[in-house]
Amino acid sequence: MNANTETSPGNALDTVKLALTAAILVGGIWGFYQYEDNLLISVSVILAAVALAIVMFMQTERGRILWKFIQGSRVEIRKVIWPTRTEAMQTTLTVFVFVLILGIFFWGLDMFLLWITRLLTGQGG
Repeated sequence: MNANTETSPGNALDTVKLALTAAILVGGIWGFYQYEDNLLISVSVILAAVALAIVMFMQTERGRILWKFIQGSRVEIRKVIWPTRTEAMQTTLTVFVFVLILGIFFWGLDMFLLWITRLLTGQGG
């Protein structure tokens, strides 16, 4: 088994930044409950902690990878051909009708199997 033992120079620093990010989030949660009597302060503390944690996370290698992924996703979303309102309504109506037909079919099948079961067990019929 080959283990990759190479470490990048920013690896230890990234670990510290990630730990600091987690500590900021935990501190924000603590601050939220610490100031629960004042809604404005408690919400401000948690929002500030989340914002600071996001900024800190984006400074790490994982944050940069995530940002590249988000940018690539936005490019791919632009490539999607979205249906028009008419197409979406037609598809929705088709699915609704199909589900209704299948629901009636399975209800009838259930009633038939119930009738057969009662007939075979002598409980009715």
